[in-house]
Amino acid sequence: MTERKDDRLWGGRFDREPDKRFDAFQRSFSVDRRLLPYELAVDRAWAKALQGIGVFSAAELHDTLLALDNIAKQLGHDPSLLLSSTAEDVHHFVESALVHELGALGWKLHTGRSRNELVATDFRLFVMGAVSQLQRGLESTLDALLQQSKANLSTPMAGMTHMQHAQPILLSHFLLAHAEAFSRDITRLEHAKESADACPMGSGALAGNSFGINRKAIARELGFSRITLNSLDAVSDRDFALDYLFAIAGIATHLSRLAEDFVIFASQEFAYVILPDEYSTGSSLMPQKKNPDAWELIRGKTGRITGALLGLLTTLKGLPAGYQRDLQEDKEALFAAHDQIADMLAVATGALATAKFNAERLRAAASNPVLLATEAADYLVHKGIPFRQAHDIIGKVLREAEKQNVPWTSLPLEALRRISPAFEGDFANGLSVEAALAAKKVPGGTAPESVRDAIANLELRLNKNATKTGAQP
Repeated sequence: MTERKDDRLWGGRFDREPDKRFDAFQRSFSVDRRLLPYELAVDRAWAKALQGIGVFSAAELHDTLLALDNIAKQLGHDPSLLLSSTAEDVHHFVESALVHELGALGWKLHTGRSRNELVATDFRLFVMGAVSQLQRGLESTLDALLQQSKANLSTPMAGMTHMQHAQPILLSHFLLAHAEAFSRDITRLEHAKESADACPMGSGALAGNSFGINRKAIARELGFSRITLNSLDAVSDRDFALDYLFAIAGIATHLSRLAEDFVIFASQEFAYVILPDEYSTGSSLMPQKKNPDAWELIRGKTGRITGALLGLLTTLKGLPAGYQRDLQEDKEALFAAHDQIADMLAVATGALATAKFNAERLRAAASNPVLLATEAADYLVHKGIPFRQAHDIIGKVLREAEKQNVPWTSLPLEALRRISPAFEGDFANGLSVEAALAAKKVPGGTAPESVRDAIANLELRLNKNATKTGAQP
């Protein structure tokens, strides 16, 4: 497959060649060649539509489809053809290759269509496929959280607010909290796919198609559920790309929060997590080091993905209606962000699945008597004392224990009754990690039975998602 050197798609209007530096500057093939499979799919659908309105004969359609298949096969055998091409963009590349295969018939395929609608269609198809890929990646991450939740169901830990120990929770409850965030990401990805799922073909450059093309047939052929409703909007709409970048920025943010927890938990100060060798690195100077580089890199790469979203928002904010060449800048950062988030999910899944938790250390932290202060206040509420008053009473108990330099749970009943006569002999019965956990048996709580229900619910949702996406449960 060779290319003609004088086949620019727009050269007839101009007397002089473009400035060489500008010509290189305005080319996009190094980026949009990634859309080639979608471009070929759109070309096949368009060729069939042209035959449907009499522009192509049956023989011309056969030859065009065969040529498109040959182009795909040649590139499959020798992908370097893409790297060596001098094409302006992916549309130019395919048209040049078609002319090489078919002669003048290769030019006929562009009847009634514009690169403006072509790139919008290719890009939408890319996003729809990218969503499906990331949904599978997210399901793997969720499954890793699910399996760790099952394996650590009997392990308590110190739940934190403001990075201070607060109340006992189950480690599984902590892991499932992250799972809920990633579950919401699947919903956002589905919205991005729905946003992209409208076919612009037939919109022309801005005004529509003059040949009575069957837009709905083209949409069905390409796997779209609907067509776009306004040709001027269709060629310039990139909301679907914003929706996709917003969805993956959300995934990256949630991965970064998970990473932060694991970085902290792997520190000697916490020692909650034993880092797997496969997802850690060492120091070039300090032989003893095992660093949480997988999690740190996930945390660090999040900024690039957020930047891609902000970059596209900035590109779009001042554009007038209709296609503008600024939109050539819509793909490069999105492609990079997609690749990054796919890698981040894969690494996070592996690091999660192979992590080991220090159950003894976690239980010891959860057993700190300070974490039972709220349980003590709840005890007083059950005795009829308003919560604000109970809160104040337990605060005084804690202050008295500090004065005596003893754990507050070791204060004798007589000392407690001097602070409030509501304390009775059954008070000590509820002052344990197990009692504190068991009390939180509402749906969504950290009681073992509630967490078992949450695990079963997540497993059910994962199986439904796997069935919907065609993945293995």
